[in-house]
Amino acid sequence: MIKKPCEMSHTKKKIRILIAGFPGIGKTTLALSAPKPLHIDVDRGVDRVRVNDRQDFTQPETYEELLQDLNSDLSSYETLVFDTGGKLLDLMKPYVIKQDSKNGQKDGQTLSIKGYGAVGKEFQRLMDYAYYTLNKNVVVIFHAKEDKDGEATKLRILVEGSTKDNVWQPMDLGGFIEMNNGKRTIGFDNCERYYAKGTHGIHGIIDLPDLGNPNNKNDFLTKLFDKVNENIARESEFYESQKEEYEKVMNEIKPAIEDMTEETTAEVIERIKNTKHVLTSEKELKHLFKQKVEELNLVWNKETRKYEKKLEEVKDEPKEISNNTESIK
Repeated sequence: MIKKPCEMSHTKKKIRILIAGFPGIGKTTLALSAPKPLHIDVDRGVDRVRVNDRQDFTQPETYEELLQDLNSDLSSYETLVFDTGGKLLDLMKPYVIKQDSKNGQKDGQTLSIKGYGAVGKEFQRLMDYAYYTLNKNVVVIFHAKEDKDGEATKLRILVEGSTKDNVWQPMDLGGFIEMNNGKRTIGFDNCERYYAKGTHGIHGIIDLPDLGNPNNKNDFLTKLFDKVNENIARESEFYESQKEEYEKVMNEIKPAIEDMTEETTAEVIERIKNTKHVLTSEKELKHLFKQKVEELNLVWNKETRKYEKKLEEVKDEPKEISNNTESIK
């Protein structure tokens, strides 16, 4: 069913976020600041997290075991933390080879080119399952690596080949953790140094809590997710306030287009031009106008500057019709 922007559902949104940074910078602790997290510790690093910040965890040894864990009762958790994404992708490799031998090379251990594609697709499938089916927030942690580009040093997530495209695609947010002037920060904007991703008003470089202060509550991502939903709610309020005006404009001009004749096209054009449009009203009304012009078999006459009946012997008019709506832009 096709819907208008003003018909969007604005219930509380689950968030998908990628967190990247060098080892020891506090990626896991930050990830566990999400609401009610389950720590999927495929990197076996839960012991490196401060005792007070540790959460319920699982350490699957195979991808099949991970899938079984996700098939258990997860009602106590709001967020799934995959730590790390690189190890998760490694866990998927023997799984996709079992699914199809063509995903592996002759040794049965190493991925083929097709296998890398299969791992990327399985990663996307898992993210969709966690987000859409399980209805959980998703946090994926990646180690960062340095790449040299001439004299510049750039940060990239540690992942093989084109799989990084599958990793970034489903994420709502993606940030790199760095040390800036002695403080930990996370950046959500693309820059020359790294790729990142910001949406719903979350942009720029944000200071992170001091891990050395035991009084700091580990709730950064919980607050960030709340901020995202606050921003979405404000957007929703804006659309609600505009919806009545939008419907008023559509109800006033749409009947004039539906009843339009060759003689009244100029009048309708002026009404569309001179109306104070709201949301998508202008785009929609122009589309309806174009459809009505085609229905009436009219064509724009550049000399008389008006719409006239299309002559049968003119062969190129269908192409001309697509340009006729320029008169109401």
